[in-house]
Amino acid sequence: METLLVVLLFVNAAFNVIVWPRFYTRVAKDARARDAAGKPTTFLIVHAVLIALALVIALASMIAGVAALTV
Repeated sequence: METLLVVLLFVNAAFNVIVWPRFYTRVAKDARARDAAGKPTTFLIVHAVLIALALVIALASMIAGVAALTV
């Protein structure tokens, strides 16, 4: 059972690291990402925060998975 949980933590980390940065590039290129003056809009800021949180969760999952393996 522990092995399954460790694998799940690593899969979660890999998913977040693979998917969310690619999604950010799409969000950054979106017309709603910047206003007429070129300043970031709420659309871009909210998505950047959500993606950053997803990457923090990926890091936490990786650390928890490694910690579980070393116990």
